[in-house]
Amino acid sequence: MNNNRGRYPPGIGAGRGGGMNLNPAFQSRVPQQHYVQRSLVQQQNHHQQQQHQYQQQQQQYHQQQQQQQQQWLRRGQLGGADSIVDEVEKTVQSEAVDSSSQDWKARLKIPPPDTRYRTEDVTATKGNEFEDYFLKRELLMGIYEKGFERPSPIQEESIPIALTGSDILARAKNGTGKTAAFCIPALEKIDQDNNAIQVVILVPTRELALQTSQVCKELGKHLNIQVMATTGGTSLKDDIMRLYQPVHLLVGTPGRILDLAKKGVCILKDCSMLVMDEADKLLSPEFQPSIEQLIRFMPANRQILMFSATFPVTVKDFKDRYLQKSYIINLMDELTLKGITQFYAFVEERQKVHCLNTLFSKLQINQSIIFCNSVNRVELLAKKITELGYSCFYIHAKMLQDHRNRVFHDFRNGACRNLVCTDLFTRGIDIQAVNVVINFDFPKNSETYLHRVGRSGRFGHLGLAVNLITYEDRFNLYRIEQELGTEIKQIPPHIDQAIYCR
Repeated sequence: MNNNRGRYPPGIGAGRGGGMNLNPAFQSRVPQQHYVQRSLVQQQNHHQQQQHQYQQQQQQYHQQQQQQQQQWLRRGQLGGADSIVDEVEKTVQSEAVDSSSQDWKARLKIPPPDTRYRTEDVTATKGNEFEDYFLKRELLMGIYEKGFERPSPIQEESIPIALTGSDILARAKNGTGKTAAFCIPALEKIDQDNNAIQVVILVPTRELALQTSQVCKELGKHLNIQVMATTGGTSLKDDIMRLYQPVHLLVGTPGRILDLAKKGVCILKDCSMLVMDEADKLLSPEFQPSIEQLIRFMPANRQILMFSATFPVTVKDFKDRYLQKSYIINLMDELTLKGITQFYAFVEERQKVHCLNTLFSKLQINQSIIFCNSVNRVELLAKKITELGYSCFYIHAKMLQDHRNRVFHDFRNGACRNLVCTDLFTRGIDIQAVNVVINFDFPKNSETYLHRVGRSGRFGHLGLAVNLITYEDRFNLYRIEQELGTEIKQIPPHIDQAIYCR
C-alpha cells in the first residue's frame, strides 16, 4: 500500500539571518583594511585544513583498496576467477529478483478487502500463503487480483497434494472454496506451449459450467491459457469450430463432452487431469455411464480429483475402480455451514404466499433464492411475487438455454433481488450477495436441503434459511434434522422487528 507522505511547504524567504542587509545607513565598525587582512589569514587557515582532510581521505581510500584486493585474492584462491564472476552475477540477479518480486505485487489491481465477518469454516487454517506452493508468478497475480488473500482450509489441504499428481477424494462444505482448490493446481500444471486439452472439469449443470470456466479465466488471466466451456443446449457446430483452435482447459457437462469426443473433435489423449465437481451428482445414474465412457478416451496415467459436500455409497464404488491410491480429504466435522441460521414456520399451503410477503417486508434481503419443487410452481410463484410488487426472476430446466444464461447473468449482476427456481440452481452456484434462502416447498431429502441452504452464507459469511413447513412436511423436517445433525428452530415472533407468519 502506497503511503503518500505529506511534504513540507517550500521555503518562502531567506529566513532569519539568511538575507542581505539593505540599510544604506549601516557602516561597518571594522576598518576595511583590517577586514582584508583578517580574511586573507582565514583563507590560508582554511586552505591548510582542506589539505589535511584530503590527505586523511587518501589514506583511508588506499587502506580500503588494499582490504578489497586481499578479499578478492582469498576468494580467487578458493574458487578461481570464474567463481568471482559467478558470485557477482548471483548477487546482481538476487538483487534484481528481490526488487522485481516487490514490484509485481505493487502493480497488482487488488480489489478492496472483504471486511465482513467470517466463520471458522474458512478462517480455521494452518496459516499458509499461496506463495508457499511455488506457483507461477502469473498465476499468483490472478489469484490476488481475484481478491483471494490466503488459502481456505480445503485449499490448504488440496492444492499441494494435487500438484504432486495424486488422485484426490475431497469432501468439504458448500461455499468454502472448493472451486479454487482444483482450478489453481489445474492452471499451474498446464503447459501453455502444448496446444492440447490437458485438463477437463466436469460439472452437472450448465450454469455451473459457465461459472467455473469464468473462475478459471479470471485466475489465469495473466497466463496464456485457453479455457472453453461446453454444455448441452448450445450450438454443437460452434463448439466443433472452437475445438479446431487451441484449448488447454475444457469445462463442461458430461453428455456434451462425450458427444464431442465420440465425433473425434475433442481429443483427450493428452488430458492428464480430470476434475469432477459435485462428484456425488455426477455419479448418479443420470451421468455415471457417460463419465465412465469419457475416461476411456483419456490416458491411463491421468489424475482424477473428486470434490463434493456429500458422498453417497456410489462414490465409494467408483473410487475403488478408478482411484486405487487416492488421497482422502474430509473437512466435514459437521454438515451445515456455521454462518447459516435456520428457521421453520408452520403454515397451511394457502398461507405460503402471505407468509412470503411478510418475510419480504421484515427481512433485510440483499438477494434471495426461493426454491420450489416443480417447474409449474416456479412460474406461478414468480408471477405472484411480481404481483405483490417485488422484483423477481425465475429459472428452471425447461427454459431455452439462452434465456437461462441471461437470467443467471442478470441475477448475478444484481439486476433483480429475488430468484425463484427448481433444484437446478442448488449445485455450486456462487452468488456472494445472496444472504437469504427460502424453501417455499420443503425438499424431500437431506442432501437437497444441504445444497439449497448452502447458496447463502458463502465463504464463511452470515446467511439465513427459512423453511415453510406444512403438516405433510413435518416428518421430513425431523428426519433431515437428524440426518444432518443440525437444528432448525421455529421462527420467533420477534426477528428483525417481528416476523410472524399466521
